Formats: sequence, structure tokens, C-alpha cells
Amino acid sequence: MVINKFYKQDYHRIIQFFVLILILIVPALAISQNKKKTVKSAIKTSQYRNLFKEAGYSQVEIDQKLAKAYYDIFEGPNHVYFEEGDSLGYVSDVKNKDARTEGMSYGMMVAVQLDKKEVFDRLWRWSVKYMQHQSGPREGYFAWSVNPETKKKNSQNSASDGELYYITSLLFASNKWGNNTGIDYYKEARRILDVMWKKDGTDNVYNLINTEHKQITFVPEGGSYNWTDPSYHLPAFYEVWALYAKDGHEEFYKECADVSRDFLHKACHPVTALNADYTEFNGQPHSTRWMPAAFRYDSWRVPMNIAMDYTWYGKDKKWQEDYAKRFQNFLRSKGLETYEDQFNLDGSVPDFILQAGPVKKLRHSIGLVSTAATASLVNKDKGSVDFVHAIWNAKLEPYEDGYFDPYYDGLMYLFSLMHLSGKYQIIEPEIN
Repeated sequence: MVINKFYKQDYHRIIQFFVLILILIVPALAISQNKKKTVKSAIKTSQYRNLFKEAGYSQVEIDQKLAKAYYDIFEGPNHVYFEEGDSLGYVSDVKNKDARTEGMSYGMMVAVQLDKKEVFDRLWRWSVKYMQHQSGPREGYFAWSVNPETKKKNSQNSASDGELYYITSLLFASNKWGNNTGIDYYKEARRILDVMWKKDGTDNVYNLINTEHKQITFVPEGGSYNWTDPSYHLPAFYEVWALYAKDGHEEFYKECADVSRDFLHKACHPVTALNADYTEFNGQPHSTRWMPAAFRYDSWRVPMNIAMDYTWYGKDKKWQEDYAKRFQNFLRSKGLETYEDQFNLDGSVPDFILQAGPVKKLRHSIGLVSTAATASLVNKDKGSVDFVHAIWNAKLEPYEDGYFDPYYDGLMYLFSLMHLSGKYQIIEPEIN
């Protein structure tokens, strides 16, 4: 029958249509799902080891250790964090009686990593109110030192590492808490980055990064724009900016990360792995009018920064593993429980000792014990666990001569415990 013939033709056309739809849609869905998996797996590359647990400590003990360190530094009798009114707070270098962008931004990084939102917000509001320049050639940058009693800026200049930590901690806060809970963290991070790119040397104020050398400056102002501090080199932070800042400078930040890694190869001594506090962009030591070049307090942060980059991104593993072995072997050669805190780069004792506290002397400082322990995340030698036990057994308390620094020693100690327990991580945005 003719009717049946047309019915069959329509039926076949319908079947063919649905088959075509399936052919087109199913692969597209599969590709979409695979892309989501690829993006997720590309982000979830970091492995955060718990070295304390690997060393034999229980998770309960580890949690208690970290909680006590946070309490001691932020809440206890010798705390360095102070709250003002209903919404402000600051971290003080109590021995020098000032608040520094270093400590403020470190406090924010601790707070975002440990989910202390109120502390984070208080520190940021205080930073904006009393430290950040709101107009003029330095607009958007921060005065590195402020008197917390009078609120007077002790210096108008910036220390570039403060801005580095501010930007990264704000991006992490944006990823963690979103931007609709009272502070638009992303907007605040972008403000610093956007004004940074407008500073071209007019009125002697520059980009935080020397754009010719692609390296962080000691101070983005005057002659200090033309040399650097190895402990300000945080390639892992540039990788974070490349991922989350979305300001159009992603490739530049990636280049800066690679340049920083290469710079550290040059700045660290080939035998001892020690670096000077300050250097030229080629890694050569840079002496200043206030002290000759040597491994001192700023330098302590370098092994911790390298351990962070190794854990977060792992793009320079071979050199970093060799560095960690050389660095820890050198300290071990000076006595694991007795090595001091300042050296010439060849490992000899410096003639000039940078004083900390009322007594000018070398110490077995808990700040260096802390950061040296983080190098065990990089050193594949099983014997490096001794450094982990050393920081576990260390006490944040006054030295024999009465000197006590809960600020710098304390923050290095807390950062170390966070790294070694796997609690210092790239904070990624939630993926729905």
C-alpha cells in the first residue's frame, strides 16, 4: 500500500535523524567531560606530604602542635597579633614596636590557609587604612613600617615582598571565601597589580618587578629598583598569579617564575648552598651601607620558599633536590643542635654580626631551625628526617641570654609546621 510505504519512509527518516543526533552529541559530551577531568587533574597536581606523620607522629599530636603554635603567636601571653575595635587587627614586630607589611601579609597567609576569615579581614582592613597609599605616585602600594600606637608611617617606601604576599593571599581568599562576604578580595588583589603596571619610574616609583630583569625588586623605588633580595623570590606565587589574577600578564608571570628559579641557582653557593641577604640580579652578593653581604635573617626564608615551589609546582626538581641536600649537609656539618644563624657564603663566621635584641651574638635560632626543616620536603636523603625531629622538639621560648622573638622566629616556626604537616597549600577555586 502507498500509505504504508510513506509511513515506512517517515519512520526511517526519524530513526536516521536520532542516530545523527547521537553521533554528534555523544562525542561532544565526552569531550566536555574529558576537558573537565583534564582541567581538574591539571590543577590537582600538587602532593602535600605530611612529613611529621611520616616521621612517626600521630595526627592528633600534629594537630595539637599546629594549634598550639597558632595560639602562641596569635592569642597567647606572648602573641604578636592585636585586635582594634570591631573590625581591625595588626601583627607587630614587638621587639621593634612596629607593624610591617611582612608580618601583616604573613598573618593573612596564615589566616587564609587555616580558615581564619575574621583574622584575615581584620588584618586587611588595617593594612588598607594605615599602610596603603591611597593617592600620589605610590598609590596602591604599602608603607612597609607603621607605628601601631600613633599610626604614623615610619617609612613611605614599600618592601616588595609585602605586596607579593598581599596579592597572593588575597587571590587565595577570593578562591576560598568568594567575593561577596564584605570584602571583594579579587578586586583588592587586582588593584595592587593594576597600579603596579602603571608605575614606570615617574617620581622615582617603579613596578614591584624589575621589568627588564623580570625579578622582584628590593624596593620599587629609586636605586633599590636595581637589585634584589633572594628571599623575595617566590616562583610559586607567580604561578598562582598566572592562574588566578587574570590581568593579561599571565605569560610575564610565568617567565618571572622561571627567571626566579634560574636566579636561585646563581645566588646559592655551589658547596654550602648559602645565599646573601641581598644580591644583584645576577646572583652576586650586594653589600649595603648598613651591612656587608652574608647569609643572615632574610636568607633563612630561601629554603622554605624553595620547598614551597618544589611542593606546589615541581618544575625545577633536580636542582632543588641537590640544593636541599647541600644546604642541610652544611648545617649538619656545623652540628645539628648547635649551628648558628649567620655565615659567610663559604660557611665561615662573618666578621660583622647583625644584631637582634640587646645582645650582639650568633644563636641557634628557631627561625632558621624552622626553615631548614622544610628543606626535608625536598631532600630525598632519609637522614634529613633529623631536621623534622629537630623542629618538632624546638620550643618557641626565650634564649639563654633572654632574647625572645615571637614575631619573626614565631612566624617562621608556624609556617614551617604548616608546610611539614601539609597545611600550606595552593587554594583553588571551587569546581562545580
